[in-house]
Amino acid sequence: MSTATRTAVAPLTTEDAELLVATAAEAAGATVSVTVLDAGGHLLAFRRDDRAVLISGETSTRKAYTALQLNAPTADLVEAVRPDGPFHTLPTALDRPLLFIAGGLPVHRDGRLIGAVGVGGGAPEQDHGFAVAARDALI
Repeated sequence: MSTATRTAVAPLTTEDAELLVATAAEAAGATVSVTVLDAGGHLLAFRRDDRAVLISGETSTRKAYTALQLNAPTADLVEAVRPDGPFHTLPTALDRPLLFIAGGLPVHRDGRLIGAVGVGGGAPEQDHGFAVAARDALI
């Protein structure tokens, strides 16, 4: 029997997810989609601006999923998927396609992964900034 103490970490709640979505959308001003996933990869919140390109919803979801699966900002993974990079064959090994452009961030609480946020619809650098603003509002 283990005597190790287990520390409970509060999961990402729907209220947290709504804050992430609202903050990212406010930072963007318009024309983006925002997706929030819990630690299990389940959709907690989603928003797509009416003027956003339809595919931006899929983009934000894939960015969030990628950040969650690899526990890293998608912007930091771009070099890893180049033909000689360590993740070059990774996308074909998973059930869902990953997206290696900026705009996806893991969300942590007490040092543990509790979910992810993805933003799509703007330029990658902009999407990354919107995701950072959302994550920072939660901290």
